[in-house]
Amino acid sequence: MGMPWDGNQLVHEMVFTKLKFFLGLALLSWCSACGTTFVLPEIDASSAKQAQAMFADAQNENVRPQLSVTAAEHRFTRVARRVRPVAEGFCQQVMAERANVNCSARIEIDRELLERNAYFTYVDDVPVVRMTLPLLRDTRNDDEVAFVLGHEYGHLIGRHIEKQQQQQVAGALILGSIAAAANAQTAAYGGYTDPNLVNRSVELGAAVGAVAYSQTYELESDTLGTHIAHASGYDPIKGARYFARPEDARTKSGKLSFWGTHPPDEKRLATVLATHQHIEDGKSLARQAP
Repeated sequence: MGMPWDGNQLVHEMVFTKLKFFLGLALLSWCSACGTTFVLPEIDASSAKQAQAMFADAQNENVRPQLSVTAAEHRFTRVARRVRPVAEGFCQQVMAERANVNCSARIEIDRELLERNAYFTYVDDVPVVRMTLPLLRDTRNDDEVAFVLGHEYGHLIGRHIEKQQQQQVAGALILGSIAAAANAQTAAYGGYTDPNLVNRSVELGAAVGAVAYSQTYELESDTLGTHIAHASGYDPIKGARYFARPEDARTKSGKLSFWGTHPPDEKRLATVLATHQHIEDGKSLARQAP
């Protein structure tokens, strides 16, 4: 005789826990175009050691004096004026082979958000890079503003929003289909089926898909941001220190902070250091093989 059905529910749940693993594999196969557009630099021992020291130093940083609103606005205007044309030209150069890429992003201050943040988004299909006043007031130098702007512009060049949308659709379809098949199989044997399983699976698949490459995208944006900041005449290594500070991942309101969406770690600094060395050595930015 077969297993008593009160155990089948447990089996059904065990099967579902494995779906997330298969979802990851399926995403890698189905969404092959969702990885990075450009080759990330290999981190050598020298870059790793220097990054470790820089990260430890940044983690012990004292409280920063805050700029006045006027000084912060002047810093933003001064830096954005230099970064915008360089970032746009860099985007046009490296994306020349791809049609219909709008490299003309608006770079502006978000005067409504009262938390330290910077982000890339689209407004009526126009790319927009924004920094909040609290973040600008928190910066120590122009290099930090330049690197943050270059990093966020990197999300445009890497097409990260479009890729995450593809990943969400793929995750929802894949996990929803697997869940539906699991329900159908257990129902065929007269077993327990969960009427809400497919809906939950679709939601979970979309959530998993959205974060599937998030860390890799951040590193790609660091790589692109290093090129943009350097080409604009700023020090990307000095600027990247802003990301390495010991900050809470969530704000007091419970939302993800700038450091929650841009996690600080040694690998980020090492990526910037390695990229900067490539630039100094005259190496060009390489695209991933098709």
